[in-house]
Order: sequence, then structure tokens, then C-alpha cells
Amino acid sequence: MKKIVNIATPAVCAVALVLSVVAFNKTNAANTPAPVVASMPAGQPVDLTYAAEKALPSVVYIKNTQNSKVQTVEYSDPFEDFFSDPFGGFFGRGQGQGNGGRRQRQVQTPKRVAAGSGVIISADGYIVTNNHVVDGADELLVTLNDNKEYSARIIGADATTDLALIKIDGKNLPAIQIANSDDVKVGEWVLAVGNPLGLNNTVTAGIVSAKARSMQEPGKVTSMIQTDAAINQGNSGGALVNTNGALIGINAMIYSQTGSNIGYGFAIPTSIMNKVIDDIKKYGAVQRAMIGIQGQDVSAYVDMEKEKGNEVDLGTMEGIYIAKVIDDGAAADAGLKEGDVITHIDGQKVPKFGDLTGIIAQKRPGDKVTITYLRNKSKKTATLTLKNEKGNTKVVKGSVDIDILGGQFRPITDSQKEQMNIGYGLQVFKISGGKLKEAGVPQGFIIQKVNEQSVKTIEDLQKIVQEASKSKEPVLYIQGIYPTGKKGYFAVPLEDE
Repeated sequence: MKKIVNIATPAVCAVALVLSVVAFNKTNAANTPAPVVASMPAGQPVDLTYAAEKALPSVVYIKNTQNSKVQTVEYSDPFEDFFSDPFGGFFGRGQGQGNGGRRQRQVQTPKRVAAGSGVIISADGYIVTNNHVVDGADELLVTLNDNKEYSARIIGADATTDLALIKIDGKNLPAIQIANSDDVKVGEWVLAVGNPLGLNNTVTAGIVSAKARSMQEPGKVTSMIQTDAAINQGNSGGALVNTNGALIGINAMIYSQTGSNIGYGFAIPTSIMNKVIDDIKKYGAVQRAMIGIQGQDVSAYVDMEKEKGNEVDLGTMEGIYIAKVIDDGAAADAGLKEGDVITHIDGQKVPKFGDLTGIIAQKRPGDKVTITYLRNKSKKTATLTLKNEKGNTKVVKGSVDIDILGGQFRPITDSQKEQMNIGYGLQVFKISGGKLKEAGVPQGFIIQKVNEQSVKTIEDLQKIVQEASKSKEPVLYIQGIYPTGKKGYFAVPLEDE
């Protein structure tokens, strides 16, 4: 019953809105002449059926299946060391004992199924959705508006922008028209199309509530379109379209204390989407440009200083206050300093951080931008050459796979743990070239830590290799043990000099 109420509420509100508008028009009709239809603002029609008809066939249902798996987990029994051995483990015992009660066991994870939405962007089967919709999937099943089903594969995904590109083998599919989200205006009518709460092929209406909304999520690029069109679980990856049925954003999240829609939905604009998808197709990874600063909205900085009792006059109440300039970054190279206020990029006004993020998200390393800023209230300009995450302008390749190491690995056995008095490790049981051989890592070596992270499974090593490949210093610092018991340390560069 609760679900029915939650679902029905937006519909009731929509009816109330229509009735209120009709009543308002009737009240004023006696005093003012009827408006001429031609004078109504462009793109603000009362009838939204055309947009729904255009968009619905292009929005798909995505089922993400994660199969049951066997995983090794660590658990703690604080009483074990004292009750399983009257001497508290002082004389040594088997693996998992005498270690503060830390033990390992294998567990079977349940099969998991989740669902979301996606948008067909090309007739040959490319579909855009959210990264969190497809993340961790063993199987992806896509159902079209006409109920045809296809298996899908992931072409590429980017957690930073929460976008993913998947592909189905189809022809003459109903691709959506893509509009330029930069042209969208606050107050413009929009439709959210998706599959919320298990209700397939659902359309909700609202307006653009705000643009370039920054959600302040660490490690995320957020310059979102905010809408009051009802968005709920299952809408993720669906389409936000204008009154012509053209795509202006990919629905990504809601802001709610209840988990249900309360009028705050957010979509990733197509200006960012187009660049991310193009990068994935061309390079296999997003080419992320960095301006090289940390900062905040001027208004937020001024308010923060006022709370401390400080009066601040930066010469403007709009723009981005630079709190820190990153060493060797683009801004540092161009001479920007802490305390400067960025007001424009390439002549485009950037009143808040979300505007800055949105513009830079469309750039690539090596691109040049002209920054207008204030220093001590004096206007200045500088040309910046944007850099990538590694501090240069080279093309960043997709995450490298564990295969680059040229080794085969297996978790150590219980007998090895007992014999060598260690709790975990990953043994290199075969080397056939690759980065391990180049660094001199021998066959039989047991890896315990890489870049200060414990390595217990092949999945652990794969994750660390992927993280390191994207870092400014793509090197693996390996700690472990030789079969003889001697400790060993190796530095394994992931890139050629």
C-alpha cells in the first residue's frame, strides 16, 4: 500500500497543477484579453504527448544479474584465542588461530538482480546508461519498448561521471534525437522517461529547476540538470527529454531522505555525455582534463569567513574562489594563486563551481582555455593548457588488465600458511614475460602487499593494478616472501620509459 501511495502522489500533484492553471486562467479571463498563441514562449506547449511518443521507443529496461559466487571472508571471534587453547595460543596453532581471533572462511554469495534504464543513441545498438546500473554485472539483459530482448555487453564505463556505454546486436533500432543541453533553460518543460519501481515505460513531467548543480561528491564530476519531474529507483540511466522528445540528460540520482521522489531529481547533461561516450569509443577510457585547483563558490567562501567574524571583499559575489593551486598543474603553470577568483572561461561566465566543472568536463588534456580571474579585485587573464590525472597531456589508455604482469597466480594453501607462518598471500606460480619478468620477480614468489594494500585474492591484485595504471605514478610496489621464507621487495613499472 505504501508503494501505491508513493507512486500515485506525483500523478495527483500533476492533476492539481493543471487544475490550478485552469482556475488561474479563468479568474483573469474576465479582466484581460486572451493571449495570442503565437506569443507563448517557444518550447512551452501544454500538450506533451508528442515528446512522449518520440522518446518512449528509445528508452530501454536493463536487468543486471550478478551470479552467485564463492568468496573468502575474514571474521573475528574475540573469545576463540582464550577458550580453544588454555594457554591463549602462546605455543602456536593452526591457521586462523592465535591471531586475535581472526579467521577466514568461504561463503556463497546469493544471486542478485537489479534493474535500471538506458537510452538507445544509435540505430546499430549503442545504449547509454549509468555506471551504477551495469556495475558488477555478470549478465545484462536489455528489453526494448516493444518487449524484444537482447543480451548486452559493456563497451566502457566511467565511475567519475556515472556513465556507461553498452551494446546490443540490433539493427534499425529507434535511436533518440540528442539535443545540446547547453541550450536548456531553467523553467523549461521536460519529461523523465524510464522504468521506475518496476513500472516499465513510464513518463513523468516537470520543469528544469536548475542547471550546473554541483552535488559535492568526492571523486565525482557533477554539473547536473535539476528537475522536479518525478524520478525514482529504476529511472537511473533513463532519458530526460525536452518538449520535442530530444535527449537533454541521463537521469542519474534523486535527493531524498526517504528514498522516494520529493521533487529533487538530477540528470547528467548531454554536453558531458557526448564527450564521455566519444572518449570511450575512441580511446577506451575518458580523457579527463584537470585545471589543477581546489576551491569553492565565492558566496560559500564569503559566508564561511563571516561565520568566523571576518569581513571579505573579493570584488564579486560570483565565481570560484581558489583555495589551493595544485603543484605542476595547469593553473600553477599559468601563474594562478590561492585567493584568486575565476569569473570566466573562454568568455563564458562561471558564477558557481558547477559551471566550471561542466565546462572542463567537456575538454581533453592538451586543450587550451582562457581564464578570466580577479586578483585583489583586479581583472586578469591567463591561458591554461589542461593536463590529465598524471600531470601531462598524453592520451590516457583504458585500465590495464592483470595480464600486463605476465604471470599466473593462485592463493596460497593452508599448508603454506602454516609452514611459513603467514595468514594470506598470492603466489606467482608461472611467469611468461610481462612486467613481472622485467622487474625480476621470480616464479614461486608470494605476494602479500602491493602499494601498501593487502593481496589475498586475484581480484585484489586486479583492482590494485587498475588503480595504479590510472595514477600519476603507475608503479606497483610489491612486498612478499620467497619460498625460502626470505622477504622480498620489487618495484614494477606499468608503463615503458
